[in-house]
Amino acid sequence: MGKVFLFDAAKCSGCRNCQIACKDEHVDNDWSPIAKPQPDTGQFWCRIDEQVRGQVPKVKITYVLHLCQHCDEAPCMQVAPEAVYKRDDGLVIVDPQKAVGHRELVEACPYGAIFYNEALDLPQKCTGCAHLVDAGQIPHCVDVCPHEAIRFGEEDDFAAEIAAGELLVAGREGDRPRVYYLNLPKRFLAGIVIDPEADEVIVGAKVTIENAETGEVMAAEADEFGDFWFHQVPAARWRVYVEAEGYLTRVIEASTVEEDRNMGPVELYVAG
Repeated sequence: MGKVFLFDAAKCSGCRNCQIACKDEHVDNDWSPIAKPQPDTGQFWCRIDEQVRGQVPKVKITYVLHLCQHCDEAPCMQVAPEAVYKRDDGLVIVDPQKAVGHRELVEACPYGAIFYNEALDLPQKCTGCAHLVDAGQIPHCVDVCPHEAIRFGEEDDFAAEIAAGELLVAGREGDRPRVYYLNLPKRFLAGIVIDPEADEVIVGAKVTIENAETGEVMAAEADEFGDFWFHQVPAARWRVYVEAEGYLTRVIEASTVEEDRNMGPVELYVAG
């Protein structure tokens, strides 16, 4: 079955140990016949992308790992089969001898994972630290992750998590990537429930959201600060019902189609 990577976005703290470890392992180190040295600038075979989401004061920061997807049907192999090969363990390698001058490999990768080394006239990318794997070790990025957000191992051992995982780029299933993602960030919808006349938050207010397209319903309660949160919701248009004992119910339209949404203060008025 071969090796796979798993990345759990819920466990990543954005420390970038993996990104630094990749540089440490590959800059100025020649791991021929697997890879020539990575330049110290301009290339990130492993990188963490940071996304700031929402609107002040309800803001979240999420992190997503980007590296070669080691696809079974890799587009780079299709473009230059003489220069790129897949190992028996599933790792895809750009041959540092045969790939010289194959600049087209950079554009062939839909994941932006292949870089061009102008000094060596050579396309380069993550090797899965194949030289370490051959020595019975794990990739350096996996080894240094303090929260086990990145893992590497046999596909069979991760079968349950793979079944629940996602691919990084929707619509690229035909590539058959071997990097699986758990808890990729979706949208959030949040706000605060207040009594404007009393100038107080309303603790315990019930908030229900209904997907305007599918009818899916979720519910939450305002916490001790009057805040409510809905995490990992689809990008959609929502009907938001806000109610509390002794208050008139509010129905508001909100959208997470374009971005995460902080609804801000939702005012409830005393009934009667």
